[in-house]
Amino acid sequence: MEYCNVKAIVLAAGKGKRLGSEEAQLPKVMREACSRPMLSYVLHALSFIAPQDTIVVVGYMAEKITQAFGSVYRYAEQTEQLGTGHAASCAMKELPDFDGTVLLCYGDMPLVGRETYEALIRDHLTQKNACTLLAGAADAARGYGRVVLDASGAFSRVVEERDCTPEEKEITLLNAGIYLFDAKALARALPKLQNKNAQGEYYVTDVPALFLEDGLKVGVFKSRVENEILGVNTLEQLLFIEDCIRQRGLVF
Repeated sequence: MEYCNVKAIVLAAGKGKRLGSEEAQLPKVMREACSRPMLSYVLHALSFIAPQDTIVVVGYMAEKITQAFGSVYRYAEQTEQLGTGHAASCAMKELPDFDGTVLLCYGDMPLVGRETYEALIRDHLTQKNACTLLAGAADAARGYGRVVLDASGAFSRVVEERDCTPEEKEITLLNAGIYLFDAKALARALPKLQNKNAQGEYYVTDVPALFLEDGLKVGVFKSRVENEILGVNTLEQLLFIEDCIRQRGLVF
């Protein structure tokens, strides 16, 4: 399948305080797992998309990322950390006239494989969705948003864990934070985001619900790989991820 009409946005602007970024003098996604920056695993998995069609959102110590990966990729700067929705808005400024599909993912999720990204794209295009989100289950999944389905099993909304009710916290379908969007619909939705939540941030997780309000089709694609959707926020999680990388032979 050709991916000429798919562009990728990789969110990589975070500081990573709990990873000791200031002591390491590195942005979060440049912390190494098995001797490679986490971001390198993500970009390697996305190599089926042309580098010039991949936009990396940078912020904290941005020069560390741009120097490491060079001008082959495109970069968008997020000067203020106002949430994932704000980061997506920064990236979309690089795609003002794009009329295709946008893959949005995170630079601190090195376990998501090329096969999953491609399967997600195929499902999105086959189902003719305006948005498709990747969901799954994972060990040590504290902090993940829950994917809420309606009575028919269709997507309803995503609720961040800190905003969950006790009942919503019992939901086992976790939001990976990886999405496919119709680019034009995403551009219309991002300005509608509000920051009325526990963190006072603009969440890209609110975008699928905005799509539903506009009568657009939203689908859920479930990861079939154990712990694939795990990201890294702590040194303990980084060590766990390294073990997974070794076990799966992901070192390249």
